[in-house]
Amino acid sequence: MSYKANSNKGLIGVSNGYKPPNLHKWGPGVRDLYALHYIISGQGFLETRRSTFPLKAGDSFVIFPHAEVYYYPDPQDPWEYTWIEFKGEEASRLLSLTELSPDKPVVPEAPMNLGSLFPIIPAADAPPFEIMRAEAKLRLLLSYYMEHYPKNAAIRPADYAELAKEYIANNYWQTTITVSDIASAVRIERSYLFRLFKDATGLSVSAYLASYRIRRACELLRTSGLTVKSVAYSVGYQDQLHFSRVFKKATSHTPTEYAMLHAARVERQ
Repeated sequence: MSYKANSNKGLIGVSNGYKPPNLHKWGPGVRDLYALHYIISGQGFLETRRSTFPLKAGDSFVIFPHAEVYYYPDPQDPWEYTWIEFKGEEASRLLSLTELSPDKPVVPEAPMNLGSLFPIIPAADAPPFEIMRAEAKLRLLLSYYMEHYPKNAAIRPADYAELAKEYIANNYWQTTITVSDIASAVRIERSYLFRLFKDATGLSVSAYLASYRIRRACELLRTSGLTVKSVAYSVGYQDQLHFSRVFKKATSHTPTEYAMLHAARVERQ
């Protein structure tokens, strides 16, 4: 069973399954996708080129693409497990947010039963809504691994500036957004964010926000056909006159002049 997919973009479930308690084993060999396994009961072992990992009920392990592995049950207490194979450009990024890695492909039992969250991959001819729901369930499953097994990498100072920029990109249209809101969103003290942001961008947080709004306003005036009032509101200004003053100070043109100049350039092309 497989997803109906035409590319490796996003996160794509390929197949899933369940193995009852038996002596099933696999390898040694490699695969070209990711395979996440959850041990329901019993015990077994995962061997990589570097280590052998004992596994018991509640543990999980991942087979990483092109990593040689061999896994097999404990003959005295054979395991029962569920599994899902997946691929896509986002797969590596999402797993990188967890402790799981080619060098550490095993994690211990979580505070909750993760096995019940494993999605069922629909048939290739399934309706689009079923495919979308299965993808959403796969993301939900990986989100619990991110929660219970987070990667313990400290955030570098430069990362706070990037997080602040991302927050601005997603929220610049909110008329009430403040520097304090941005600092709270990235979980850092406001004055410390100011110093880090200025070092990283050469601008204060408020100046960057204002600049971002003007850049976005320019894009809308060039391409959207919206009125100046709508553009102003779309970039976080409730007062059209105030927006016009700020825009002219930044560009040397009123919003109307800017839109007309761009329209004239397009006509001459």
